[in-house]
This record gives sequence, C-alpha cells and structure tokens, in this order.
Amino acid sequence: MFARSLTFLFALSTLAAADTPDEFFEKKVRPLLLLHCIECHGPDKHKGGLRLDHREGWQKGGDSGAALVPGDTSHSLILKAVSYTDRDLKMPPKQKLEAADVEVLTQWIAQGAHDPRTLANAGKAKAGPEAAAKTHWAFQPMKASPAPAVKDAAWPRNDIDRFILSKLEQQGLPPAPDASSEVLQRRLAYDLTGLPATAFGSTRLDVPSLLATDAFAERWAQHWLDAARFAESSGGGRTLPFKDAWRYRDYVIEAMRDDMPLNQFITEQIAGDLLPYDTAAQRRRQLIATGLLVLGPTNYEEQDKGLLRMDIVDEQLDVIGKSLLGMSISCARCHDHKFDPIPARDYYALAGILRSTKIIRDPKENVAHWIDAPLPLEGDQEQAMQQHEARVASLEQEILAAKKELKKLTPKREPRDGKSRPVELSELPGIVVDDTQARKVGEWTHSLKYPTYIGEGYLHDGNLGKGEKTLTFMPKITKAGRYDVRLAYISTVGRADNAPVHIMHADGEEDITVDQSTLPPVDGRFISLGQFRFEAGGQGYVMISNEGTKGHVTADAVVFVPVEELAELEAKEEKNANQDPLLAAAEKRVKQLDAELKKLQKEGPQRPEAMAVAEHEDLGDSPIHIRGSIRNLGEVVPRGFIRAAYHGESPAIPKDQSGRVQLAQWITSPHNTLTARVLANRVWMHLFGEGIVRSVDNFGVTGEKPSHPELLDHLALKLIDGGWSLKKLTAYIVQSRAYRMSSAIRPEGVKHDPDNRWFWRQNRKRMDAAQLRDTMLVTAGTLDTAFMGPNISNAKAVDSNDGGAGKLEYDFVFTDSRRSLYTPAFRNKRLELFEVFDFGNINQPIGKRNASIVSPQALYLMNHDFVITQSREAAQRLLGDTTLKDDAARLAEAYQRTLGRTPTDRESRLALNFVATSAGQADAAAQAQENWALLFQSLFASVDFRHVE
Repeated sequence: MFARSLTFLFALSTLAAADTPDEFFEKKVRPLLLLHCIECHGPDKHKGGLRLDHREGWQKGGDSGAALVPGDTSHSLILKAVSYTDRDLKMPPKQKLEAADVEVLTQWIAQGAHDPRTLANAGKAKAGPEAAAKTHWAFQPMKASPAPAVKDAAWPRNDIDRFILSKLEQQGLPPAPDASSEVLQRRLAYDLTGLPATAFGSTRLDVPSLLATDAFAERWAQHWLDAARFAESSGGGRTLPFKDAWRYRDYVIEAMRDDMPLNQFITEQIAGDLLPYDTAAQRRRQLIATGLLVLGPTNYEEQDKGLLRMDIVDEQLDVIGKSLLGMSISCARCHDHKFDPIPARDYYALAGILRSTKIIRDPKENVAHWIDAPLPLEGDQEQAMQQHEARVASLEQEILAAKKELKKLTPKREPRDGKSRPVELSELPGIVVDDTQARKVGEWTHSLKYPTYIGEGYLHDGNLGKGEKTLTFMPKITKAGRYDVRLAYISTVGRADNAPVHIMHADGEEDITVDQSTLPPVDGRFISLGQFRFEAGGQGYVMISNEGTKGHVTADAVVFVPVEELAELEAKEEKNANQDPLLAAAEKRVKQLDAELKKLQKEGPQRPEAMAVAEHEDLGDSPIHIRGSIRNLGEVVPRGFIRAAYHGESPAIPKDQSGRVQLAQWITSPHNTLTARVLANRVWMHLFGEGIVRSVDNFGVTGEKPSHPELLDHLALKLIDGGWSLKKLTAYIVQSRAYRMSSAIRPEGVKHDPDNRWFWRQNRKRMDAAQLRDTMLVTAGTLDTAFMGPNISNAKAVDSNDGGAGKLEYDFVFTDSRRSLYTPAFRNKRLELFEVFDFGNINQPIGKRNASIVSPQALYLMNHDFVITQSREAAQRLLGDTTLKDDAARLAEAYQRTLGRTPTDRESRLALNFVATSAGQADAAAQAQENWALLFQSLFASVDFRHVE
C-alpha cells in the first residue's frame, strides 16, 4: 500500500523549476557570503590570506590552501570550517552557521561552485563610510517621482504598474499575462491571511473582506514577530520561560487587526511606558508593547553585570537596526562600521538611550530576571484589586511581625516537650510515612545532625540541584475520610523559606509553600498543611521539591491524622502548650494568619503582568567602549542618533529622560531616510516573494541596490501619506496589475532577466512552515480557531536561580491545533515541522525566512505522524460530506481544499483509479477511507501544494 501511495505521489507531483546557476548563486550564496564572510575575507581584510569576494580569491586560496574544490565537498576546506568538525578550524568564529546555510554551501560546491564574480568587477575597496553618507541611495532623502509615461497605456491599473512597465519596456520585456481567477484567489488568500480560501467557506473573496479578517491580523502579526525575534523562552542552557510573552504577541495581532498606524506601533514598542494615556486599557497596551525590548535571547546567568547590561543594549540595537532601519548597527560596537556611515560614536549615542532603560529587575541578583510589570485594570476591577493587594500586604506584615514574636519565644532547637531526642514512628498518631519510605528523585542527603528527627534521621537537598529533586510521600489509606496532613521538617538558619509542597487528594490538588527557616508550630516538629479528603486505596500523595528555593530544603516525615482524632490530639497539644501560654498563643496566631493569607491568595483576584521596561535610575550618556570592552572606556558621547540617516534637526533629548521617546520620533519621522523604505520594501517582499531591495534587512553599502528606486520611494511616501496604514498600502499593492500577473515562465524572460529583477512576472512562492501546517489543519477540519489568548497552560512565574525552570521547555509536548502563530515559540525546542521547513532562527530579527529544499522535508511529509493523522482526518471529513455524491465530486473537492484548483484529466484518472482499488474487498469501506487518506497525503507532499503560483 505504501509503495502504491509513493507511486501515486510521484505521478501526481511535478518537479519545481530548478534555479539556474546564476539564480542560485545570487539568491542563496552571495547573500550568505556577504553576511558571514566578507567582513574578514573581503577587500578590506584578508584574514588567513583568503579573499571570498570574488572567484579568483577562493581559487587561489589562503595560507591553508584552496578554500574549496568545485564538485568535491569532501576536500573543500570551507565546508570543514563552517561544519565546526575541526577543533582548530571553525568559521565564522563567533557563531556556527545554521544547518540550512551549510546546506546551501554544500549544494553550491557540489554543483560546481558557479561564481560570476571576478576580480575585475570586485574592484578595489569601496569608498569609505563617510563618502557613503553622501552617495549611497539609502541615506538620501526620499523623493516623490511622478509615475513615468508608458507605451502600453492600457496595461497599468495604478501607478505601481507604470513604474514596473516603464522598466520592462526599457528592457524590451513584455509583462506576463494576468493570472487566472483560480490562481489569483489562492494567491490572495495565502498572501493576505496565510490560509486557503476554503478556510472562509468560499473561493471568491475580495481584498477588503480578506483584510478585515482576524486571519489577516494573525498572518501579518507573524511577519512582524519574525522581525522582532519573538520567543517564549530566553534560550541557552538555563533557559527561562517567558510566562507573559503571549501578551506581546496578542498586542501585535490587535495592532494588525485594528490597522494601528505603523508609526504609532513603532513608538509604543520603543517608549510605550513613557507615553501619556487616558484609560487603563491604553496604559496596558503601551506597557505590553515595550516587550519588544525584553524578548531577546538574554544570558541572565552572566555574572559580570556591566557586560550583561551592554550585551542587552547591543541586542536591542540589533533588533531596532535590522527590523526598522535595515542596518547592522551592532557592527559599530567595537569600531567604526567598515562599510556604512555608522561610527562608533553614533553607536554609543544610541547605546546611551538604551543604557538609560531598565530591563533587569535587580542587578544584584545572582541570575538576573526581567521586569514583571503589573498591569492596570478597569474601574471597579482596579478598585477591587487594590483592596485585595492592600489586604495581602497588611497580612504579610502581620505575619512577619508574628513570626518575629514567635522566634523570640521559641527555645533554641528544643521542642516544647523539652525532649531534644528522636521520636519513634510508633509514638505518632495517624498514618505515618517516613522519609525512608518516600519516593526520591534526585540526590538527597541523609542526616542525623539535629536529634529532633523522626525515625532514623531526616533528608535534605544539600542546597544543590535546585528544581531537580523531589520527595513523594504516598500514604496507604485504609479508611476513606478527611485527614489533617502534617509535614515534619528540621528548621534552623539557612533553611529555605519557600519550600514548595504539592498535595494530591480525592478532591483535587493543592500547592503551598512552607517556611522552613522557622520552628514548626506543632510540637516543634510539624506544620499542618491543611485538611483534605482521601479515598481508601486511592492515589493521594504529598510531594515536596526544591524548585525555586534558596537555602536547604528538609523533609522528615508526613503524618495523616484522621480529623475525628484531632480533638483528642489537639487537647493533648493544648495541655503541653499550657506550660508556655505565650508561646502557644504566638504559634496559634502565626498559623491563623498563614491560613488566612493562603486563602486570600488562592481565592482573590490575580493582577496580570507583562514583560516591560522602565526608565533606569542611572540615566546618562555612554562612553565609547574601545574595542567593545566595558573596561576600556573612551570619550563620553551625548545621547543621539545615526546622523547619516536623517535630514533635518534631530529631536533633543532632555537630561532627565532616557531618550526613548525621542528615539521613536527619530525613527518614525519622514526625515528619516530608512524606516518607511524598509517597511514598504518588506510589505512588497511578502506579496511578491522578493523585495525591491532584495537584501530586506540590509540597506547598507554591502546590501543590494533597489531594482526600482523611484517605485520604492513612491510606496514609502504612500505609506506615510496614508497615515502609516499597513492595510491601505497592502490593498494598493495587491490591486495592481503587476501583483496579479501570472508566475508562468517564459523563455525570453528567463534569457534576459533570469532573476526576475524587473518583475516581468509574479514570483512563484513556496509556502512557509506556518502555511503548510495551517492548511493541513484546515483541510482536515481540525484547526482550532481560538483567537489570541494564552497558549501554554502550565506557564508560571519562575525563579531565575531555579535550575529546573527549563523543564517547561525541554519537557514540552506539542499537541495544540491552533494556528502556527500560537504554537509555543521556545528557543531551544521547536515543533518538528518548523525545524524542517525553515521557520526561522528566533534568536535574531529576520525580515525574510529561508526557503530551502532538503531531503528531510520529503521524509517528513511521507512519514511523520502529524501528516498521516491530518490526512486521515481529511479523508474522514471528505467521506462524511453527504453533498458529494460520487468519487469524482469528492476528488474535485479534495483538490479544491488542498491545491485550490480542479484536477487535470490525467490527475483524475490516476486518482480515481487509486481510490477505487478497494472495491469488492471484505473491508472495502475501511480500505476506501485509507486510500483517500493516502491521496490526501500525496497531495500534501506534492509540489503544487507547497507552492503558491
């Protein structure tokens, strides 16, 4: 059966048109070399004697010999270096290339290392950065150029078409014919919403309707989240989960849905906490927006807090530079930028603004932690919340005072009965579970140091391996009923004051914490955890762990006392307590207050929080860090901006402000030569597959020049004049005839413009990971359409010092069926489909994702449980549709749901013959459903499914 499905798959599929050697080099290899290699092996530097900026350079090689051997991947040193397999030869030295980039180089060399660059056209090193400020196109003011006249005046639908057609006529290239209605509908649906048209119950949707959908907001939010390097964990070895990152994601979705002006969108993300507001909702939104500056891959374990502060600033500048300005600002941290007019002085002028921004809660903490900003609520909700918080704060103060009083009255290390001795299990009431009977996870230390223990000693965690150790006490309950659960522990100086205890009982589960730094209030040995119901022979237990604790965690025994025996027991305890009535009263007071606080915290409202920033206590300018060193400081630079990218008087920064408000003003000003161009180019790229500037994150000297500079400025100014409306600009572009052209290949076009730089046709776009997954879910009818909201049910606040905090990420099982936008975006662990299909490296801002073609993609589509399950669900859904009367109708519907078109005659013959092979068999119905499932899987694996014409 599997062999038959493979045969059908290959019969059904058509090979994607292969890139020419020139196309492959220009699309894949040149950008990779520019980004990772040329700075050290280009016209200015020849490290190791090697140049990689022209063909003759790598042919000659460097000190180690030839850099590569065309057609021979096993003897090409460059592959050995980028693979990090040799201890002494690792390039690039700062960070290993992504696997997809290594695959590009491998494929390039295997195919002969075609390289059109020559020493002659590489030329000398370009003019210095200072000259670039005056000559490079990206640093010149935007110009409003009238749409050019064209010979074929009937072809254009708007000014975009006139700019495009004018260039085509100059090149002697006719534009492609219009795409068919069927193709255009599929293109519009995927480009605007990321979903097939069938997700909206129709294949005939107009542009305004698509722009108004929640799906548009979700799709275009993902584009920005890529550029914002959105993630839900910090990454690294001790990865910390970001429990509130989803609020920032929802902020972006809401902004796209409501068509928030992009200049406001940018301003709120950079300085939202500093902006005026009229309502609590506005204040919440603006605080959440600043998550942009917090969500980076920060190494919170860094012990050099000065270095940590500057590393965070550098990462923030990298995000702002690439996502909004199309510039690699970070290159100027150690020295003046080698190519672009960004001197170190300008870098540290910007760094001063972000150094004056607080992102770390307390720099004195061993492992740093971001700021969890409390969010305001509306009207009565806020009033009730404030009353609740005031009561909690008051109770906490009362408890603190009561514990101090108890400590004064408590004899040092002596229980109230005056017997500093071990106690036998047989002396205790109820059901006793000793530490020797507990189920242990992790290494616990047995001790006899303090002789007030029960049984044969007690256990402690050694104050090590936080988050890695648990003790589970499981009682053998013989009689169902309510029990008072008591934990015995050994208290002294250095004990944890927040030992977490989890109780599972017949009516549910409870989580509490125990302050083990104070003497246990019951007989100097126990603390009552509360009264709970347990079933005879049930699965109840008490588990104590060391997660998130500072200080030793101890455990001795857990005693389950039937409540009917409590009266007698408490009377006995009261009798003992009468020997010291003041101590007894103090113990009772602490117990009552603790119980009241736990109840209040459990039943009361919880104030929402967001990852946000604030003004730093240490406002001020930054010195230049010579060679990037925090200890080798130079001249102090006034806070400011990149001078080359602005024409006009820059906003002045008051001394008593960080400058983030002014930074936002500078970025969104029409006098800024970069921002509007970068945003307009990115919108074009998402709709055409390639940007007018193809290096979408690099508008600098080493980036590519715009193919249509006048059109780019036209779109940028259109964006500004349209109130920075993303929806208006998107609608304007997709209404053009250029967007609606066919993507079909024409020989004359390929001959004169193989890269389609003049846009003589629409580009054929490969669906990204999110589109692939979401379309399978839509086709199967299994997509959960819940809009916004939390996506990780067990995310909670973490102690940064807790070594087990990363368990949430490392142990996470992906089971959600919401849109891919909501799939948890962990930095160390991604959904397998995302890993295989180029979801993107969320450790850095990305304007355009990779689009690789590698064998694991085919293997995933053929073998992965997710694809098989969705195929079966799709088949069951199709066969359950009573409006489809025969296999021919079902086949047409299957093609419409997956490929957005009707099958060809040949495809129909193959498919109908395939699904009918079960006729006459005993299990014909089951076999028929499996055949349809294999058909859907074959469609999912086909080239036509994975590409949008």
